[in-house]
Amino acid sequence: MARDKNLFKLLVNRMLDRLADVPVGTALGSEGELAASLEASRTTVRAVLTHLAEAGILSWEGRQKLLLRAPRPEDRFDAEETQPRSGLVEEPFLNWVLQGDLPPGTTINEAELARRLGVPVATVREFLIRFEPLGLIEKRPNRSWILKGFTRDFAEEMFAVRDMFERRALTGLLAACAAPGPTRARLEHLHAAHLRLAAGPDAALAGFPALDAEFHQLLCAAANNRFISDFSRTISIIVHFHYRWNKRDELRRNRAAVAEHLAVIEAVLAGDSATATDALDAHLATAYRTLMASVIWSDG
Repeated sequence: MARDKNLFKLLVNRMLDRLADVPVGTALGSEGELAASLEASRTTVRAVLTHLAEAGILSWEGRQKLLLRAPRPEDRFDAEETQPRSGLVEEPFLNWVLQGDLPPGTTINEAELARRLGVPVATVREFLIRFEPLGLIEKRPNRSWILKGFTRDFAEEMFAVRDMFERRALTGLLAACAAPGPTRARLEHLHAAHLRLAAGPDAALAGFPALDAEFHQLLCAAANNRFISDFSRTISIIVHFHYRWNKRDELRRNRAAVAEHLAVIEAVLAGDSATATDALDAHLATAYRTLMASVIWSDG
């Protein structure tokens, strides 16, 4: 039930984002259209609509749904209330793996990991199952898992898909940022955060992985494709938290990536499609080269 409640709250916030620039009195779409827009079931969308109607944000009678007032900040749920259960595992798990320098072949027991992270065993299992098809971990008997190696072939395949997805998503990001709205506001926030990091000391660059993940997730979300969005989260995990990442030249790599992000972001905010495309191509090429040169490969 915790996951359902968090998902519900996340979708309420997402619906409020979509209503932010809608004129009062506008008729909203059908339940099917809203479900597709929110990437949710119709049952969940009905729960969201009921909540917004009770808050006086919209009226809902039969098939007619009208926006009664603009959303206010107090209508939103706090970020920690909207985090899916897997999010309770992801960051502490990856930090543990990264800080512990766990080698290939390390055994992870579900119950022990759940105690370490303070979450239910089922939540840990859901998180680990997500990565099994990628070949990074392997299920073993007795609720244990084995951390496996990261091969060159895997990296080549991963980046081939990343190129396709992010180049496609850039078109959506340019369109979404052509006028004021939630996506442009988030990109402007990212722009400011990147500028602070670029002007700050080297020690601050330790925060780059989280900023990088936010940038690429926003980019992929602009494609309005759930598979692309999910892939972007996987990429973040592989690139920044992989247990065999070589930290040599990490500060130099991060500072260069900040500059490349800024080139993409500023071109998108300026509506310059050609420059944004060139900047993204350059960033993806750099990301590929640095990964291939920096990882200690398990296949020789």
